[in-house]
Formats: sequence, C-alpha cells, structure tokens
Amino acid sequence: MFEHKKQPLLPVKAFYKRSLWYLFISFVILFTCLLIGIAGYHFIADAKWLDAFHNASMILSGMGPVIDIEKPEGKWFSSLYALFSGVVFITNIGVILAPAAHRIFHILHLEEN
Repeated sequence: MFEHKKQPLLPVKAFYKRSLWYLFISFVILFTCLLIGIAGYHFIADAKWLDAFHNASMILSGMGPVIDIEKPEGKWFSSLYALFSGVVFITNIGVILAPAAHRIFHILHLEEN
C-alpha cells in the first residue's frame, strides 16, 4: 500500500492520486455512518426522514442533537450513535492524514545509497 523506506519517494502526481483515493475512502466511511444514523433515528427513534437526516448529520459532525427523542430505545440509540460518531470522526481524520503523514516520515527516513 505504502512504499518502504528503502524505496524512492512517490512522485507528486501519484501522491495526489493516493491522497484523493484516501479522501474518497473517508467519504465512503462518512456516508455509510450517516446512513446508519438516518436509519436508526427513523426506525428506532420514530423521527421523520428529514429529521433523521438532520439529526444524524449534526451528531456525526459533532454539533449535537437537534430533535427531542421520547422513546427509551431511541435515547439508547442516540447515545450509542453519538459515541460511535466520535470514533468515526477520529478514524476519518486518520484516514485523510495517512498519506501526508507517511510522506513526511518517508522523507525523514530515506536512506542514502
């Protein structure tokens, strides 16, 4: 996936391509998690589709809930989804920054021949 420290530095064009690929992976992760939230708020918390989308988006972005949930199982889902969203946020930051971090470490550890 990434080049070894004994291999030459990846060309800039290939690095940009890799970065875009990882950004795409991050969007797929985010979209999948958003769908989980929308489905959960709609089916478990009895929110309308637009309200479920709005609430899942706000939770996933770290802004907080916007709808009042009355059912206990909806509150359980909302709590677990909020915890899950925090982990997803940190994971996505790692996925997005992985190519740049690897490139920096690779530059620092290139071996001279």
